[in-house]
Amino acid sequence: MASENLYIGYSFKVEPRQPGNEILIAELGFAGFESFVETPEGVSAYIQKIDWNEDILSDIQILRSEEFKISYTFETIEQVNWNAEWEKSFEPIIVDQLCAVRAPFHEKFDTQYDIIIEPKMSFGTGHHETTHMMIQLILNTDLSNKSILDMGCGTGVLAILAEQKGGLPIDAIDIDNWCYLNSLENVERNNCNHITVYEGDASLIELKKYDVIIANINRNTLLKDLPKYAKSLKQKGTLLLSGFYDSDIPVIEEKCNALMLNLHEKLERNSWVALKFLN
Repeated sequence: MASENLYIGYSFKVEPRQPGNEILIAELGFAGFESFVETPEGVSAYIQKIDWNEDILSDIQILRSEEFKISYTFETIEQVNWNAEWEKSFEPIIVDQLCAVRAPFHEKFDTQYDIIIEPKMSFGTGHHETTHMMIQLILNTDLSNKSILDMGCGTGVLAILAEQKGGLPIDAIDIDNWCYLNSLENVERNNCNHITVYEGDASLIELKKYDVIIANINRNTLLKDLPKYAKSLKQKGTLLLSGFYDSDIPVIEEKCNALMLNLHEKLERNSWVALKFLN
């Protein structure tokens, strides 16, 4: 039983730290790392030992980039108290002076939308560029009484904001068990009544239709699943996408155009982008 509680902890030194940290955290998240803590020198990252292999970093592109100098060490550690680690560095954020994303131990802000997220992982807290931009797109989109899908929901923060903006019903889906459980916890914490959380992939939406689909996922998964999103999007629907770089826009837009989806809005932060498509 003890082996189930073992983690592999990586300590990365990153130069320059920004946007190096953001890019590294994103790529590690897609590779299966569960939690991240930014440090004065870079990033500490954790993955369960049962999910780790010696080639786990082989697809982390930033490690081969000439724009950044990154070194690392790693070790096997006992189960991490994620909350204790996050409380050392987790800071609340405010997006466009309208939406606050904070931990339970932060005081409430005077914003129109207030979201409380247990800070167990970095993706979905709003600190990463892609989640921040998706929050911005949602803030600028009418969601009243609209059916919504949050695909790759992470912590559930986007689904929670969607309900606070009047969306219903809302499905939140993530393939990762950690994200599924964390989303359930955060949905309850924010007193949401119209969000259903599922563990799985895009096959779960094959017989469903939505007014708005939100997908903050890596480029390859988006390209694979875009036909399913398009099929599940109602007429005059909205598709919000992020999780990729500015250089990925041409291939994403080409795929969307082939599915009769037209680019309507673009946001960019440190080479990351978020796009709004309409059909």
